Amino acid sequence: MTLVSKSIEIKTPVQNVFTYFARPEHVSDQIKSDTIGMSVVPMDIKEGMGVGTTFRIIGDFAGRRLEWDCETTEFVRDKKISAKQIRGPFKKWQITNEFESLGENLTRVRMSVDYDMPFGLLGSLFAKAKFTKSAEKGMETALYNVRGLLEGNGSIPVYITLDAYKKLLAEKKRMNDVPVSTALTAIIEKYNALEAKI
Repeated sequence: MTLVSKSIEIKTPVQNVFTYFARPEHVSDQIKSDTIGMSVVPMDIKEGMGVGTTFRIIGDFAGRRLEWDCETTEFVRDKKISAKQIRGPFKKWQITNEFESLGENLTRVRMSVDYDMPFGLLGSLFAKAKFTKSAEKGMETALYNVRGLLEGNGSIPVYITLDAYKKLLAEKKRMNDVPVSTALTAIIEKYNALEAKI
């Protein structure tokens, strides 16, 4: 088994960071690099994206495409979110995001993935050679991207109704599954264009 863990401090209140991470597809928008890409598709959403919520992860890791389904197993507001694979290729896959308030406007986030690759010895060699480095780099990039977004101009929708979010996901799908942030930007641009005509 392999444990990959990265942490970062973000200059924003813990409840904002937690709310952002409570929507796994938000974070997948940030996990993009030349060697790693990931999409997260919510399947069965429980109240507040809490325990029992299921979602599918579709990942491209150093040229290897993997797909697996996960279920949220722990959801402690402003403290911790954990999910584990319930169907897929890994022998074990579990992600945990932990949140620690370091003050009114400072939060430490720790992202950890504990996994056991499929394909026996070959999978273990692949994990050591490529997957672990890709996962570490992807997690680090994601955390820096999230920090940049949440410390930015406050335009990230950290609070959104479920109905509005479903409409946003429908627009994302209509736009060929672009990142949520791209779909939201397009919606805002359309609204601004309509408003300018009035």
